[in-house]
Amino acid sequence: MSHQHAHGHSHNLDHGSARLRAALILTSIVLVAELVGAALTRSLALLIDAAHMLTDVAGLAMALCAAYLSSRPPTNRRTWGLRRAEVISALLQAILLCAVGLFVVAESVNRLLHPSTVAASEMLWFGILGLVCNLIAIAILASRRGHSLNLRAAFLEVVNDALGSVAVIVAAIVIALTGYAAADSIAALLIGALIVPRAVRLIRETVDVLLESTPAGLDLDAVRGHLLEVPHVRSVHDLHASLIATGLPVLTAHIVVDDECFDDGHARQQLADLKQCVATHFEVPIAHATFQLEPRSLCGPTPGACIGGAEHVAAER
Repeated sequence: MSHQHAHGHSHNLDHGSARLRAALILTSIVLVAELVGAALTRSLALLIDAAHMLTDVAGLAMALCAAYLSSRPPTNRRTWGLRRAEVISALLQAILLCAVGLFVVAESVNRLLHPSTVAASEMLWFGILGLVCNLIAIAILASRRGHSLNLRAAFLEVVNDALGSVAVIVAAIVIALTGYAAADSIAALLIGALIVPRAVRLIRETVDVLLESTPAGLDLDAVRGHLLEVPHVRSVHDLHASLIATGLPVLTAHIVVDDECFDDGHARQQLADLKQCVATHFEVPIAHATFQLEPRSLCGPTPGACIGGAEHVAAER
């Protein structure tokens, strides 16, 4: 049995710890300010936004912890390190967001039925303070939001905060100009409507990773078709693809090839051709591909029916 392995891969990951730390500090400042503001103005929108901020502080703290854990090196027990910590963190943040959104909707409906007096001018100033801090946090996280689910979840939370602050400001202006107190509850309801759909979408994406679904943008039928075009390849079976963490897709497959590939030493070239195929042909380049070559003569008429004891050659990229 011959093995070719290439460990010690350098992923050059930017987990965004400094950005997350700065966003966490700014969000904590806004949280304290909005709690004080909600107590002074009796604004539901401001109170709901403060509750949202509380979940964001918790979420950003989890994101910061996950960024640190994801940078830990692999061990014999955890061969991928703790890369999936960022996925778990994103899932927990999304669940928190979803729970807050549902609470916001319920509380807003209740306040619409039982309106109360709101101090509009104070509400306006606290809303402006929250918006300014959120815009700074957005600028800090924006350039790296696509680098991981963890950073994307953190960015999403801050954007939702900014939209909530805008809703608070608009409601305060409406109340100050018209005296329409229900604007506060409507603003809170809008905040909830913005939170829930985004949270549900993020939950779905993180669960797909944890269930080892095929990475988005990767068509396994197309992968199989390209592998079959490699010279001497007769069939492909046990083809699997999943995502360990953001930017780390993996693929495994059993490849049935002509017997002469094992007799004339062509197997090494086969492995090089297969690795080149999955590394360059697809929208999602495969960072880690493991192939098991199987002689055609030892395989039955159906895929996967190879006889035990066949000479296998494995390659990991």
